[in-house]
Amino acid sequence: MFRKYGWPIIGLLVVAISIWLLYRELRGLSLEDLGDSFESITLTHWLLAGAGAVFAYAALAGYDALALRYLGRRVDRLFITLTSFTTYALSHNIGASVLSGSIIRYRAYSSKGLSGLEIGQLIAFCSFTFALGTIVLTGMVLAIDPMIAVRLADGLSPHVARSIGLLLLLAVIAYVYGSWKQMKPFKIGPLRIEYPNLKIVGLQLIIGPLELIGAAAIIYFALPAAVNPGFFTVLGIFLMSFSAALISSAPGGLGVLELLFVSALPEVPPSDLLAALIVFRLLYLLVPFAISIVMVIFFEKRNFGRGLEP
Repeated sequence: MFRKYGWPIIGLLVVAISIWLLYRELRGLSLEDLGDSFESITLTHWLLAGAGAVFAYAALAGYDALALRYLGRRVDRLFITLTSFTTYALSHNIGASVLSGSIIRYRAYSSKGLSGLEIGQLIAFCSFTFALGTIVLTGMVLAIDPMIAVRLADGLSPHVARSIGLLLLLAVIAYVYGSWKQMKPFKIGPLRIEYPNLKIVGLQLIIGPLELIGAAAIIYFALPAAVNPGFFTVLGIFLMSFSAALISSAPGGLGVLELLFVSALPEVPPSDLLAALIVFRLLYLLVPFAISIVMVIFFEKRNFGRGLEP
């Protein structure tokens, strides 16, 4: 029962609580203030934010391409890009990203001859690449500017935050070492995940962070220059709030992302911050979600038509 309904219920509860807490933070905000904040975003900044979204999804396609390279399978690059885009656009909005993304990837890559086990390995590889990128960037942020973590966890010692960052970077070094020495593979049920070679690990360390940098850039460019805390600060807060939103299983991280950003950036006017986060949801979540639905319908319609052929 819990496996079927537990996480969706928890996700909805997290959304409800987050929205309630967010309402308490923003109850003095007027629609007029929000409208003025939207009007202050210039066309150039809209274009730069849009470029950040495109950059992020291009990097996500690199996750799948790198996973297929790891598996030794060749698939058309355009097919990989469309599959990756659809997978992430749907899973980011639906929540429970591993499950929802698995369904899309299975439907797509099984049509290219990949077995269920290979698709499972591909999903695990992509999830790990995302986690690795998050660990790398979070470790760097905490090691360089631990006060960013203090913004989100009041009372946390900067020394503790920096130590956490260094431990995260040490974990990355251990992974690279494991790849260099080709240590024993991980086993998760029937899955056997071997260490990639150093070249693939090097690409993971590049592609993983690039996606997160592109996503954070959307919020950065949508904030007014006068109150913008700087890209490094926006990136650090985004890493921690986006990770919390994913862990919460809330659909699209709704409410969780906004609450943590508002709490971490009290110096930024709430209307400007909320407008930037709405731009992020529009460009990174809603527009890709609408496009991905059309792509899924087209894919299934084409496959259905082929099934009817004699």
